[in-house]
Amino acid sequence: MNPFYQQARFLISAAKPDGFPPDEGMEVAFAGRSNAGKSSAINVLCNQRALARTSKTPGRTQLINFFALDETRRLVDLPGYGYAKVPEAMRRAWRKLMEHYLGERACLKGLVVVMDIRHPLTDHDWTMLGWARERGLAVHVLLTKADKIRRGPAMETARQVARALGDAGIEATVQPFSALKREGVDDAHGILDQWLGVTAEPGARAASE
Repeated sequence: MNPFYQQARFLISAAKPDGFPPDEGMEVAFAGRSNAGKSSAINVLCNQRALARTSKTPGRTQLINFFALDETRRLVDLPGYGYAKVPEAMRRAWRKLMEHYLGERACLKGLVVVMDIRHPLTDHDWTMLGWARERGLAVHVLLTKADKIRRGPAMETARQVARALGDAGIEATVQPFSALKREGVDDAHGILDQWLGVTAEPGARAASE
């Protein structure tokens, strides 16, 4: 594990664009359906137990959370999406906030889309991926909860997702990931290292499609 990510610290939460930190340096954002394991993935990647906190009511948190890695680089936790019980007004507010962040944030270098490996590529995932394609953002897909299925099916699901994205004209890397067993951490760090210009620890592996 690259120790660089262990120094992540909470910076600020923002409900509106005017609450974002200055648009400078480099950011990587994490997006995912509510209950896909996004917060757990961020915590494991940063080797911290409660850096990214989960909401007691999934889908209710409509804040963008910024975490500083150093003076110029940040990780960004976007609100979870796709939770059925969220009121329509909240969905509209979420969409407006996401469109502004993904469309206007100049320092955004890449988007990590977190999906439950048992339920990948939901309609909401495709919406997020479509925004990334329009913006020309680099995309990496974390197929979380890979410990819930056997390794063979997990790798086949990753290949199927990669093919579906390729057929849709979306360039992305894809990997299985387990926060519970801490599997896939080095691969994910390899992608973050590339996007953020971080020097990887010896032996770190680059993630593959």
